[in-house]
Amino acid sequence: MGSFSIWHWMIVLVIVLLVFGTKKLRNIGGDLGGAVKNFKEAMAEEKNKPTELPRQGETHGTTIEGEVKDKQHS
Repeated sequence: MGSFSIWHWMIVLVIVLLVFGTKKLRNIGGDLGGAVKNFKEAMAEEKNKPTELPRQGETHGTTIEGEVKDKQHS
């Protein structure tokens, strides 16, 4: 009662094929495979990025100097 037999899974597979059709299931599988491939490529690119912050002289932005007038504690 706790686990399904092979016949239960075969009936579920037949019902899914009848509802969605093989062409739609093939398209869903292709889309899912493409998404997984893109995710793996993005993770590989993220590993190759440098984790070191730029040094003081290497920054190309502007520095804003200011003074804190009132500091609130939360």
